Amino acid sequence: MNSIQDCLVLINGVKIPCVGFGTWKLPDADSTVDLIKTAIDCGYRHIDTAFMYQNEKSVGKAIRTCGLSRSEIFVTSKLSNASHGYENTLKEFEQTMENLGIEYLDLYLIHWPRPLPVRETWKEANEGTWKAFEELYKAGKIKAIGVSNFMEHHLDALLDTANIAPMVNQLELHPRFVQRELVTYCKDRRMIVEAYSPLIRGDFDHPVLVEIAKKYNKSVAQVLLRWSIQQGFVPLPKASSKERILENADIFDFKLSDEDIEAMKVLEELGRTGSHPDTAPF
Repeated sequence: MNSIQDCLVLINGVKIPCVGFGTWKLPDADSTVDLIKTAIDCGYRHIDTAFMYQNEKSVGKAIRTCGLSRSEIFVTSKLSNASHGYENTLKEFEQTMENLGIEYLDLYLIHWPRPLPVRETWKEANEGTWKAFEELYKAGKIKAIGVSNFMEHHLDALLDTANIAPMVNQLELHPRFVQRELVTYCKDRRMIVEAYSPLIRGDFDHPVLVEIAKKYNKSVAQVLLRWSIQQGFVPLPKASSKERILENADIFDFKLSDEDIEAMKVLEELGRTGSHPDTAPF
């Protein structure tokens, strides 16, 4: 990977840009439209949103008015926790497409595997949801289908009834929370792994990270994103200013050494920053 426009290739041949622009917590507002268009102007070609973010309309407006053709932008959205099951999935997908105002999605994900509305019936709910995903994929309305926050047992259950395996798993991944066994599970099944919260939600103070950043004359954020790239992940950083957007893209002119990677393992004792997929309170 030499730039944020370089791509990994999904198992079905679809290309996915190696860095995405995350939109979690961005409001449904003109400021978000402007921010996404700024990211696109800075070279980003991969935008990640979700129904639960409540900003799909702004994301869609930015994509439609950015000056590039639809095929040049890779767009991801995700099914909300309230809409698991076959019929619910089809209904929400139509709302997502209406919100975005685009002809197709590049990637559609099940956002969480075991949300509160189906906590005790999650296997059956995911089976119905995935049937809908497969139909939408075969109809050409989605270029690729996948999941988010799915652990091994969630994937095992889904694969028991799936005709098409997930092509992507989007996970919380950063040096504090590496999920090695799950990552290996996904890569063994040729699932591309995306990393959300790759910047550890702004927790940049650890002395190991500070020291490595000084070594390369880079920011801690750049070190964290470079770590993701070298792990083979697709990081999805957020940013709220042009300066930070550009900074997060400037990660291809250095490489972390094996010693750097080893030193960063000390962070693993700190663990995840988000919710556990089986016990998330939503």
